[in-house]
Parts: sequence; structure tokens; C-alpha cells
Amino acid sequence: MLYALLAIAVLVLLVTWLKLNPFIALLISSLTLGAMVVATQGALTMAEVLKAFQTGFGNTLASTGSIIVLGVVFGKLLAESGGAGVLAKQFIRTLGPSRIGLCIILLALCVGMTTWFAVGLLLILPIVITLAKETGQPFLRLVLPLLSFLSVMHGLMPPHPGPVIAIDALHADMGKVILWALVLGIPVAAIAGPFFAKLAVKRVEVATPEFTPSVSAGQTLPTFGLTIFTVLLPVILLLMGTLVELLQAKEALWGKVGLFVGNPVIALLLSVLFAMWAFGKRCGRSAGELLKFSEQSVSGIGMTLILVGAGGGFALVMRTAGVDKQLAEIAATAGLPLLVYGWLVSAFIRVATGSATVAITVASGFIAPVLATHPGTSPELMVISIGCGSLFLSHLNDSGFWMVKECLGLTVGQTLRTWTITETLIGISGLGMALLAEQVLKLIG
Repeated sequence: MLYALLAIAVLVLLVTWLKLNPFIALLISSLTLGAMVVATQGALTMAEVLKAFQTGFGNTLASTGSIIVLGVVFGKLLAESGGAGVLAKQFIRTLGPSRIGLCIILLALCVGMTTWFAVGLLLILPIVITLAKETGQPFLRLVLPLLSFLSVMHGLMPPHPGPVIAIDALHADMGKVILWALVLGIPVAAIAGPFFAKLAVKRVEVATPEFTPSVSAGQTLPTFGLTIFTVLLPVILLLMGTLVELLQAKEALWGKVGLFVGNPVIALLLSVLFAMWAFGKRCGRSAGELLKFSEQSVSGIGMTLILVGAGGGFALVMRTAGVDKQLAEIAATAGLPLLVYGWLVSAFIRVATGSATVAITVASGFIAPVLATHPGTSPELMVISIGCGSLFLSHLNDSGFWMVKECLGLTVGQTLRTWTITETLIGISGLGMALLAEQVLKLIG
């Protein structure tokens, strides 16, 4: 455990102090851990340490890479179609101007389910700015709920990278994770967003940023019904696999079809193909434009994919060094709930490195062997706990911190008093909700 802590400290120093590329930092940290074990115990060789890193790198990308790529392509198609604006206008017409806050929440949920946090923020922020100017409501009261719901969806809801990585490492059921992400994530986001916003507007004065909308001439927008169906399609398909398992219909023909369609890769592939028609061909986009959109989206996540693999490699080196066995012994003797351990590991890596992806990758790989020895702990709730830990306390070493600062026109101090507190509330309340859900499962079980 001491070697593991030293390796993590090396990772933190390399990323935060020397500003080293996170992939190189993860590789060096893995080799550092291996070198300490080789020097003192002789149970491994450096060649075996390097092989463990490479194996973990490849295995992690093999199981999650396709899902991440398909998910980001789907989000790009939604962004380019103007679908977010279509959803916003219909929500406002249906719910009325007096319920603008609820409109923003629904929009953040729909868009955030399948698009990355950064994409969702850039999609919806112009709408929030326009609504703030038209209604005269404080900008923070409208934008903080947007940030909280987008962040929760990004951290807890497949097909986002973090939850997908944790689901694979912990052998959790994706459909059940989606259900828990909605049941627990919505109250968590409400605490960190709408409720906190009421306090924030009294203590932090923020002007509404300027925004000049740009609309492509002659662009055909998708209808509201088609947009909402397309956004929810991957979720519907993913839940089909869970439904088959709940009804114990794996041997039936429709059950076999449901399991195949409910496979995350197939569900997203079918959703992307449908989105290419709904958000592409139907809206007048050419095949060349669709190809350009997909290439742009995939090229933008190259470093993310590399970090996902490197985080998996670092986690496997830790397990190869025997850190998992030590952690299991500590978990057995300390008496703290295992969900708390997962959260603490994830939150520590998040605060230290600023990367939610690295945090959830390392934490899920770190906890997976321990979870296998504790069958009473739900792997789905562990995904939620680790996901919330990976969102905890965003500060100056997090690229998301600076993106929020620039997009909202805030100072560093204002960002710390708004965005950082929002993320901290998500992390703490998310752990609390996961522990509460675990107790409920024990009572009804």
C-alpha cells in the first residue's frame, strides 16, 4: 500500500508540478511502482511490470473504445443538427415561461444522456443566455442547474467514458446502472444545481454573457418528436437487455434478440445509424458532411482514449504488485462500507490529477478485486459511488474548471465559489445517496 501511495504521489507531481502529459505520467508511475516492488520483494521483473501495463492498456480499450467512439459520434450528430434548440423551444412552449428552470433541467437531461459535458454545455449555453436576457432572471440561477445535471449525466450515465469503464471493470449490469443513474442522479443534481443556485445568486454576482446566435442558412431542423426519440433510443435499446434478464427470457428467441440489441456496442451502433438519417440525411446533410462530422468527433477524443487505456494499465500494474490484496485486508478490518472506499480512491485521484476519466479508471480497477470478495455490495451502486467521487472538487488542475470559467465569463474566484462547490456537492451527496440505496436494497432483500 505504501508503494501504491508513492506511485500515486509520483503521478500527481508529474501531472500538476512538471505539467507532464498524463499518459507519460501514468506510464512512469506504473514503472515506479513496479521498480519498488522488484527492488524490495523480487517477486516481479521489470519486463513483467511493463507487460502488465501494456495488457491493462489493451484490455481497457478493447472493452470500452468502441462504445466511447460511437457515443461521441452520436453527440456530434445531435450538436450539428440543431436538435438542442428544437428541444428547448418545445419544452418552453409546453411548460410555459414561468417554468424555465424546469425546461433547462429537462434539456440538460435529454442532451446530457448521450453527449459529453463539454458538448452539452456548448450546445445549451446559448439557449440559457438567451432565456436569462429575455426573462431577467439571474444568470447563475439558470446556468448552475445546467452544469449540475450535465455533470451528473457525464459521470454516471453510459455511454459516457467513465461509467462505461467502471461497468466493464466491475462487471456491472449497464441497464441497472442507467436506472440507478436516473433514480439517484436526479436528486443529486437537484441538490448541487437548483437548490445551491438559490444560495449562490445571493453571494456571487455574475453578469449574463453576451451571445450572438448563428444559424446556417437553409438548414432544416429535426422535429421535436424525432429528436426526443433519437436521443432516447440508445437508452431504450440498452434497457432491453436488462428487461430480458429480469424476465429470465434468455433462451427465448425474442430474448436472444433483445440481448444482442441491448449490447452496448450494438445499441450505440444502431442509434448512430438512425441518427445519421434523423439528424443527417433528413436534415439535408450530405454523405460527405456526415463523414466529416464523424471524423471530427473521433479526432477530438484521441487523448481521452489514450488516458482511458493508460489508466487501465496503471490499475493492472497495481493489481499485479498485490495492492488489491492489501486493500482487501484493510477493507475487511477497518469496517467502512466498500462504497466509501471506492469513492475515496476515485475522489483522491480526481482532486490530485484533475481528470475524472483517470480517477474512475484507476479507482474501478483498484476496487474490482476487492468487490469480488464482497458479494453483498452492488457493483451497480459501486459504479455510481466511484462516478460521484470522480466529479468531486473540480479546481485549477481540471480542464473542465477552465472551460466553465471561460464559457460563463467568470473570474477564478467566482468559478471556485460556484462550479467547484457544485461539483463538491455532487460528490458528497452522490456518495450519500449510494449508501442510502444500499441500505434500502438490504431491507427489501
